[in-house]
Amino acid sequence: MAEQTALADIRADDGGKPDAAVVRDALGVGIAVGLSGFAFGVTSAGSGLTLWQTCALSLLVFTGASQFALVGALAAGGNPYTAAAGAFFLGVRNAFYGLRLSQLLALPRAVRPFAAQWVIDETTAVTLAQPTRRSARIGFTVTGITLYVLWNLTTLLGALGAKALGDTDAWGLDAAGPAVFLALLAPMLKTSTERAVAALAVLLGLGLLPVLPAGVPVLAAALAAPAVLYLRGRRGSGARDDVREGER
Repeated sequence: MAEQTALADIRADDGGKPDAAVVRDALGVGIAVGLSGFAFGVTSAGSGLTLWQTCALSLLVFTGASQFALVGALAAGGNPYTAAAGAFFLGVRNAFYGLRLSQLLALPRAVRPFAAQWVIDETTAVTLAQPTRRSARIGFTVTGITLYVLWNLTTLLGALGAKALGDTDAWGLDAAGPAVFLALLAPMLKTSTERAVAALAVLLGLGLLPVLPAGVPVLAAALAAPAVLYLRGRRGSGARDDVREGER
């Protein structure tokens, strides 16, 4: 069974998407989301972090949502430890991404620690959207490099020009990342079960946002998948019982 799953994950490279198309899509995502680094740089500088602290967050943490959660909590006057805890919980989802991508990409062991730095929402979405392992590796690599370089560059520029840029809400750059991620995710929701999981996850995330610390609603939204699968299993079991009763 494990061998069959592995073979299914590998998927033959024949008939896959052209490399140029994968590179084009990956560059589009990397550039679009990378510009959000401007907003982070400005927000971080406005929260009281120094230029070096701001740049270190992008270089070492490199997960936009967690970075915004951290500096947003600091800007609101939150305790640094509480802010760090919220950012940590929000970043936990990347560990689950890594479990799936490690099987799909099957990178050499020596490369995996470096590739782990790029396991974020956008690289995961681009990688999972590819039909073959080759295109998945290209998509992951190009998206990771483009986004990492551009995110750190725009973080630096945003922190340096914080006063000149003013209110980041007026720019709307912080919405670029989520918008691109949703655009990538929507075409992948092909079945009613997948759409139900997505809808319930949105409801859980938005509903719990006002009452739970930053990052926790995202983790709670992950409960949507087992909940929907459980209800689907119960419905299927009930239908089978009805059929058996009818046959009697």
